Amino acid sequence: MLTCKSASYLVSESQDRSLQFFESWGLRMHVWMCINCRRFENQIGQMRHLLRQSGPHDQTGTAHPLSTEAHKRISKVISGQ
Repeated sequence: MLTCKSASYLVSESQDRSLQFFESWGLRMHVWMCINCRRFENQIGQMRHLLRQSGPHDQTGTAHPLSTEAHKRISKVISGQ
């Protein structure tokens, strides 16, 4: 049986790669029994969906880079000024 820590790791990994059969099976069993990991998996899925919708690309797939002003604001916040 997976621990919650292992399950959360596999949920994250499943966003980047296909899980092996036993990883996927173990995760399904754990998520079926653990409400907290089930919520975590749902939250990760919702975030991924929302990020894909609001990402830097429009419906045609064209990228929209940040403006120079946006870069300056972000740099200022990161540097703590």
